[in-house]
Amino acid sequence: MHKLNYTVANVYEGLEYSTSAELCERMAERCDTAILAFSTGKDSIAAWLQLRKYFTRVIPFFKYCIPKLSFVEDSLRYYEDYFGCHIWRLPHPSLLRWLTNGVFQTPDRMKVFPERYSIDLSTYTNDTPPAILRQYLNLPDCVYCAVGVRQADSMTRRVAIKTHGAINHNLRTFYPVYDWLKSDLLNAFYDAKIQLPVDYRLFGRTFDGLVYEYLDPLQKFFPEDYKLLLKWFPLAQLEFGRYGESERMNNSREALL
Repeated sequence: MHKLNYTVANVYEGLEYSTSAELCERMAERCDTAILAFSTGKDSIAAWLQLRKYFTRVIPFFKYCIPKLSFVEDSLRYYEDYFGCHIWRLPHPSLLRWLTNGVFQTPDRMKVFPERYSIDLSTYTNDTPPAILRQYLNLPDCVYCAVGVRQADSMTRRVAIKTHGAINHNLRTFYPVYDWLKSDLLNAFYDAKIQLPVDYRLFGRTFDGLVYEYLDPLQKFFPEDYKLLLKWFPLAQLEFGRYGESERMNNSREALL
């Protein structure tokens, strides 16, 4: 992958805000365009609903763990239709890490994959996709990337935002719904009449890995997508055996107590 230019113009230093709404308003005053890290998760949906109130142009991107899963693509098309905007698809760093490290690969594929997919993983991180879009779309340095992070999610996030604020000038990111509560999410979704993706019914959150909690519902409800996943990671089915063995070990331990 070609080298990207990460030069940062700190044009937002000294930006004052007291709420996420005021943050978005101040950011939009300086630049009418924002990139959005869109996972199809509830917080990223809320971020998009918030951004469209203030920014003329929102450029969303989605990081896929497995390319072309049908249930994911169906959700992305739904949100593209709802917001009237194309969602860029870019690989998730986890996908490249799994392929580089030979996760759930057969021995014969291990001879090919290191040469085909191996990269210096430090060159492709969660900050790379917005950098790619800035370069590809020739966006100015004032275009920051919005991320659906809320301080109510955890004490760690609350402390981080209280300490460092809801803008990271080095990474050119900001948190447009950082102060939203669960009630704010529910009200926004109800008012907007927008749906959550099917992921929440299957996994309780968005699809995010090669572990049993994702693979079992995927095999049951989207068998064709599970077959597609196995084309990329043919030994992923071993996760079922590992989970079963763990259950048996727990049952045996309980029987001895």
